[in-house]
Amino acid sequence: MVRDTNPATLRAVSDPSTESPRAGRVTILGRPNVGKSTLLNALVGQTLAIATPRPGTTRSNLLGVHMRKDPPTQIAFVDTPGVGRAQTALHRVLVEQAEASVADVDAVVLLLSAPDCRGADLPPADQGAFALAMSTGRPIVLALNKVDRVKDKEQLLPLLDTVGKRPEFSAIVPISATKGTNLDALVSELRNFLPEGLAYDEDFLTDRPERYFVRELVREAAIRHTREEVPYGVAVLLDEYSTTGDRTHIEATVVVEKESHKKIVVGAGGSMIRTIGTEARKAIETFVGRKVVLKLWVKVVEGWTEDPRKVRELALGENE
Repeated sequence: MVRDTNPATLRAVSDPSTESPRAGRVTILGRPNVGKSTLLNALVGQTLAIATPRPGTTRSNLLGVHMRKDPPTQIAFVDTPGVGRAQTALHRVLVEQAEASVADVDAVVLLLSAPDCRGADLPPADQGAFALAMSTGRPIVLALNKVDRVKDKEQLLPLLDTVGKRPEFSAIVPISATKGTNLDALVSELRNFLPEGLAYDEDFLTDRPERYFVRELVREAAIRHTREEVPYGVAVLLDEYSTTGDRTHIEATVVVEKESHKKIVVGAGGSMIRTIGTEARKAIETFVGRKVVLKLWVKVVEGWTEDPRKVRELALGENE
């Protein structure tokens, strides 16, 4: 179901093969853990952004380009950290990242979680992302994610009816990023707001270097295998990254902010860090397409999530 709420955007059905090429930039905004990274991966057809059940997994803006030939379309989607309450220096830097993502965009996807939409208006937790989307002055497409988890779809009718009457939204598209449901419809809606012409080479996918993804894959493995508050304070630094022939050698440090967290990450007799390393190595080999030798260490940097300088160094990798 796709509802266009702005009469100015209503258009006649056209033949895709005769439509002009279009390209542009679209940022994906939403509160933490709403599915932004999963949506980016689904739209570009490749796993670029790490995605875990833990809120706050995404720490920096990540661009990935969706391309289709019929009609010719290139959309540079930007995955962003979740917009929520800024309680620590790390939170504040993540919100700054999301705010920076809206510069020079052609449209915005405001992503909501359908299972959380039980009323007739946007949930309170989504108001911050909505305000940021509104600040752009650009068309906003409301994407209602995880509709596959809502058994009784009639529960969504009050929200759809209310927001469908609001002029702030150019379109409403219920989707499932994990199932791929209605993603073509989402792209089609966004295409209407893009300028004509193409902007990227056919093989262009992202502007991030390989080192960025390697660091993220190590962090993802660490997040998946730790518990409680440990994942929030995990960062990864690359100490060595070199390729000789068909083999890449990587040395990395997993940073935590408490000595007790280090014990969890290392595990009894080093069992946990070996598990993390094995999973990360396999994921990196799949990503880079060659053999990888990975060595990991664990270091404590006390309270780094409260220090803006350390946050930019450790969470954003600004000094790499």
